Amino acid sequence: MAAQKQDLLAGSVKDAAVGALVAFGLFAMLIGMKTDVSIGGLSIEYRWSAVAIAVAVVFVGRLALNLFVWKSEKPVTAMLGGLVPSQSSASRFGHLITPVLFVLAVVLPFLLMYFLGSRGSRQYLDLAILVTTYVMLGWGLNIVVGLAGLLDLGYVAFYAVGAYSYALLAQYFGFSFWLCLPLAGILAAFWGIILGFPVLRLRGDYLAIVTLAFGEIIRVVLLNWYEFTGGPNGLSGIPRPSFFGLEFERGEGGFADFFGLEFNSIHRIIFLYYLILVMALLTNFVTMRLRKLPVGRAWEALREDEIACRSLGINTTNTKLTAFALGAMFGGFAGSFFATRQGFISPESFTFIESAVILAIVVLGGLGSQVGVVIAAVVMIGGFEFFRQFEEYRMLVFGLLMVVIMVWKPRGLISTRAPSIALDRKKAKGISADLVQEGHG
Repeated sequence: MAAQKQDLLAGSVKDAAVGALVAFGLFAMLIGMKTDVSIGGLSIEYRWSAVAIAVAVVFVGRLALNLFVWKSEKPVTAMLGGLVPSQSSASRFGHLITPVLFVLAVVLPFLLMYFLGSRGSRQYLDLAILVTTYVMLGWGLNIVVGLAGLLDLGYVAFYAVGAYSYALLAQYFGFSFWLCLPLAGILAAFWGIILGFPVLRLRGDYLAIVTLAFGEIIRVVLLNWYEFTGGPNGLSGIPRPSFFGLEFERGEGGFADFFGLEFNSIHRIIFLYYLILVMALLTNFVTMRLRKLPVGRAWEALREDEIACRSLGINTTNTKLTAFALGAMFGGFAGSFFATRQGFISPESFTFIESAVILAIVVLGGLGSQVGVVIAAVVMIGGFEFFRQFEEYRMLVFGLLMVVIMVWKPRGLISTRAPSIALDRKKAKGISADLVQEGHG
């Protein structure tokens, strides 16, 4: 027994040393050397202490994985000392946290205004708007990936279609935000159907490659069609939304003047926050209702086994197209809001990294879990914004968190969910995600 432990320790140390050596080869150039602009030209700044810290983290992490996860006979749940919640406790956690998150989201602007004032709360309200936008995008992608099991790496394309649809319709035809919002969703759904037709026979990695190419095609078209989209210069001067015709401007006829309030620019920020909150809640409501309808059950059947789904007489063509169209529609809604919030859009806002972040939110939260998407968006988007001064290390931390979550909770933070239908009442409260196929349609 002692000899086995020594062999395990020696092998683990050797493997961790090899991993640390590989990390040193990668981080020596990525982190150890930084170009800086000086009076005489470019100079190189060496940061070997940061490289040493990164290599040490890799060595310790690899050693811990070898000793306690990969080569140990004990399950991960036992090694973590009960940190991993059981199926029943996770289900209860999801049911309890939902009303808490809803109440917190509704009263958040008033809490910030009370404790920080109008000037101090603006930064956090902007961050809350950004997080809620990604929550809506995650819920839209959850229809495609979590419910229908179709791995989509080009979801940012529908986000871009919605943003540019609103910007171009407002610029060329003078349409308001409230008129452009449904049109942007319809156009994004149309492009979702266009994407759905070529990929009807594809699954798994092949489907992911095609959707990735579709996202890049949309970005390249926006980048090169200079006469129509503005090319790399983007589109500016995008109109802001109004509150039933009341503009958030100083003077007579504005929002503050109509309600007898003192003008404050924070009014528009609060309005935008509640606007995206209502849009996100509408996305969640529609998604949860669709899950209980025949189309939602067809999505889940398609995710489990496409051949069995087809043998039951379900039209897989329509099932896939509805999943792509509805997911794209909510992405278009979020894109139109992004355009009116920013007032400026360019193709650089819709790169592949955006699709990767949205997909990571869905996967880390738990495929098919609505509450998990909220938690993952708050942690990933909100957490990284607080550490923006360490921007050059953000992707390293992002990768480290992905590894930790995939080892600790490979099925996501919320790995149980209430089934759309269950024959046994005891199982209706929640089923484990280990029992379903995800992302293989």
